[in-house]
Amino acid sequence: MARDLNTPEGGDMSGDEADAARDGSGGQETATGQPSPDALAATVKDLEDRWRQALADLENTRKRHARELSQAAEAERRRVTLAWLPVVDNLELALEHSEADPGALIDGVRAVRDQAVTLLASLGYPRDDETGVPFDPVRHEAAGMVDEPDAPPGTVAKVLRPGYGEPPDRQLRPATVLVRRKQE
Repeated sequence: MARDLNTPEGGDMSGDEADAARDGSGGQETATGQPSPDALAATVKDLEDRWRQALADLENTRKRHARELSQAAEAERRRVTLAWLPVVDNLELALEHSEADPGALIDGVRAVRDQAVTLLASLGYPRDDETGVPFDPVRHEAAGMVDEPDAPPGTVAKVLRPGYGEPPDRQLRPATVLVRRKQE
């Protein structure tokens, strides 16, 4: 809280009075020109009160931010979970229809997988399952090497497990791949 250097009546203090108010001495000085012990004690008490108030304000701000962060995280979990509910619903539909036509199960599961991949992409994590592209250790995790004489070496031959996201900051996981070996 800033000190008001105006008197209660609204008039301005003199320069000496304003200086005394700023240093907390209230104009009381000893014979040596130093503030009196009572004035120093009042200044210390005022500073301690302001310090305690600042600490209380800081603690209240910390608690409020923690509460807001928790609420934001819960809202985001709810939003993402709501986005996944149609995928679960479609899995259940595919299972229901599988009894009538077992071949429909494969088509249903494929459609649900495509829906889930689309949902992941809409959340900012597109699928990475390209073959024939140069091996990139940031995007890919090599599981092994394969010999393919007609293909360029150092390229992705097969994707064992697709990756999701865009490296380096928005990658959930890299794609696990087999890499074409250089022919000797």
